[in-house]
Amino acid sequence: MASGKRFSKKISRRTFVKATAAAGGAAYLSKTLGFLPSDASATKTSDAEVHTVRTTCSPNCTGLCGIEAQVENGQLKTIRAAADYPEPEYNPRTCLKGLSMHNLVYGPDRLKSPLIRTGPRGKGQFKEVDWNEALDYVADKLKKIMEKYGPDSVGVIFQVGGCGYIHKGAMVALSALSGWSVHHAYDQNGDLPMFYPQTFGVQTEEFEPLEWLSARHIVVFGSNILATRLPDAHFLIEAKKKGAKLVVVDPNFSPTASKADEWIALEPNTDGALALGVANEIVKENLHDQPFLKTHTDAPLLVRGDNGKRLKASEVKGLAETAATFSKPSYRELFVAWDDGVRIVNPEDLTLVGDPAIEGEFEIELTDGQKIKCKPVFELLKETLGQYEPEKVAKITRVDVKTIKRLAIEMATLKPLQIIFGASCWQYYHGDLKGRSLALIPVLTGNIGNSGAGISCYAGTYKIRFKVASWWSPQDKKPNYVPFLYFLNGRTGREKAKYPKAGFKALIASWGNPFDQHNMDNRLRKMATEGDLELVVAIDFQKTTTVEWSDVVLPGVTWFEKKELVVSPVHPYLQLQNPAIKPLFKSKPELWIVREIARRLNPDFEKHFFPEEKDPNRAADKAIELLLKNGGPPVAGITREMLEKGPVRVKSPVPENRVIPFYEQIHDKKPFPPVTYPFPIEKTAEFIKSGRIEFYKDEDVFLELKEELPVFKPPFEDTEYKLNPKAREKYKFFYLTRNAIYRVHSVHSNNPWMNELQRFKPAAWINPDDAKRKKIKDRDRVEIYNDRGKVFAHAVLDPGVRQGTVIFEQGWWSEYTDGTSFNSLVYPWIKPTHEVYFLPGVWSPSSVWNECLCDVRKAGEPG
Repeated sequence: MASGKRFSKKISRRTFVKATAAAGGAAYLSKTLGFLPSDASATKTSDAEVHTVRTTCSPNCTGLCGIEAQVENGQLKTIRAAADYPEPEYNPRTCLKGLSMHNLVYGPDRLKSPLIRTGPRGKGQFKEVDWNEALDYVADKLKKIMEKYGPDSVGVIFQVGGCGYIHKGAMVALSALSGWSVHHAYDQNGDLPMFYPQTFGVQTEEFEPLEWLSARHIVVFGSNILATRLPDAHFLIEAKKKGAKLVVVDPNFSPTASKADEWIALEPNTDGALALGVANEIVKENLHDQPFLKTHTDAPLLVRGDNGKRLKASEVKGLAETAATFSKPSYRELFVAWDDGVRIVNPEDLTLVGDPAIEGEFEIELTDGQKIKCKPVFELLKETLGQYEPEKVAKITRVDVKTIKRLAIEMATLKPLQIIFGASCWQYYHGDLKGRSLALIPVLTGNIGNSGAGISCYAGTYKIRFKVASWWSPQDKKPNYVPFLYFLNGRTGREKAKYPKAGFKALIASWGNPFDQHNMDNRLRKMATEGDLELVVAIDFQKTTTVEWSDVVLPGVTWFEKKELVVSPVHPYLQLQNPAIKPLFKSKPELWIVREIARRLNPDFEKHFFPEEKDPNRAADKAIELLLKNGGPPVAGITREMLEKGPVRVKSPVPENRVIPFYEQIHDKKPFPPVTYPFPIEKTAEFIKSGRIEFYKDEDVFLELKEELPVFKPPFEDTEYKLNPKAREKYKFFYLTRNAIYRVHSVHSNNPWMNELQRFKPAAWINPDDAKRKKIKDRDRVEIYNDRGKVFAHAVLDPGVRQGTVIFEQGWWSEYTDGTSFNSLVYPWIKPTHEVYFLPGVWSPSSVWNECLCDVRKAGEPG
């Protein structure tokens, strides 16, 4: 069965507009394109069976909007916002992507049957088979690979558990039982802001958007909320109406910048330098909060002048004996501060004792009689910040000196301050340095742990909000987590993750489209083409690029066709995803697919997946009940029956169950970090052994790279120019693949309503001056390229785009870009500071999509 033609190749924009105007959009789509049920435009008869199902829209967008699906005679007809959240501020929640989801449910790319490949990989040539043949084929191949290479040679792409605790959890459970390697979605997608575990010891912590209303000053760095967080964007506007000053810092003019009180246009990838300049001014003007720093941060901790390591109590004469008897968890360390002499700083109690010094230099005698010079962390930080005077920062960022100084004063004095840090900033090789630099500002000014005050990163429905081991870890087994960048790169020699001895021989891709989204440097397609991968399995509901590259295709379902439990990291409601229609064609819920594979691999595996419940929705109910029973404090007292009646707010230690990061640490003096689910505290507390917010990192790699404190390092020096020195002159354009208002990653790439808004063509945004120099006109077909790959698009000349930048809105399937993958230009860089520890999706090598240079030319021009 050859790959079907997609919508964009069937109809032009003009034809679409004329036809829908004449015939009515729904009727035209129904009768001509088949994107809705065949009788979608029919008049409802008196005996038609009509009912409404409350469910959720569940892509990886953080929204998880409650919706009502109107169903007539078993067919999905209308999607609308449920608007039933107990807090009226959260009503309604939806966007056009969710409202047009029926275009994918009933679209021509919908998979109807299991498939087995008959032609070369990537050509989309398959034969339809029944479920038994497909599942037997998969199980047989997996058994042979596991026996020959070891079970950890099977790689599983596990996408964002927050929008699918049951079905995605089932895949993790099967991986644990089978001993497979799982690639965590958060670092694979580049959504992990590494400064968070480095500084605060957590995966991330974000405000719920309702808390934006409490801020007096909101500064947005590299996030386009009005395009990528539509259900919550109104909170930003409402905060502004309430009197908050809204500042957007971004090289490019965006919809969010258009609503700001001030747009600060800086040079791309210099946010870190600006943050250090602001922090320097705050300290110089004595606007920092000394009591906060002494209590909640490592500012008073002494650092040895001889080796750059933090001074331990066990090394100090007069403290070593006490330290030896001090009761503390093994993941904590006893460090030293100066307070009219040396004293031990208790890592388990943030109550301020005495008045420790945060400035100066002190001579300390060690247990061996040696005397060394030591300085508090804050003293070293002050010296480092002194390198970022406004004049120097202005040259780096192209932001004028007056603006830098004013911004510093405003960020220090307009409280509460909320910094929103977008993925387009941290998805660089030195994105962790940028985040650490930006985190200085709210920490220095005491803007942490209170309503409206902090730093938040919003990227994907990634966060697990409660304990999941009872469902995800059968018999206390866990899969072998391996960062996806190692899948592409192999070993680095520094990795802490357990890399398979034989490498990776199989890939099971579910809930994602990696052959477009994660095809960095064309490596994934090369592995498939050259036979390094002996088996590729796709579980999806529509025929994506990844499906076309697979050996076996198992048709899953949409979120309208299964039972699920969902909760977003920022939208704080636990919700049920209820099936509105029965699975279409021969598609099956993923829980059923996983259970069937489990039975074929080992009959004992099947026992975990409620085989007594033949209906997978009933099995999902059982799993939901299991998770709620064992999920711990965040879901204590919440039952499935309660959720059947509507959304229930997840519980938190904050009054009224609000989501305010680090509230307990600031108000109750509990040590950092708070728990990052699903991991126990000892797994993350070792990241910040002091029990405090840490500016200073003294692990060897940080010292070797001279990154023990936040510093600015320019882009590409440690990546593109080192890999290919000729790139400095050959490729002058930043290649940015931003998230679009029209899709969630690659979901909706084939949605006709979304494509109509994009002229049915991928676009490349270019500054008009750059376009003129390249002899490119508006809407010209262009080729964006480098030594690794290329992608085709149509030029959009936009004066709001910074010169030297090409922006491609990610997510387009290869069929729309002439068979090329838009991420083939990107390289899978791994920064050593990402390898100091390893905890999947928390401290792990994270993809850095924007660390990429390119050139652009009119399509067809000679290279």
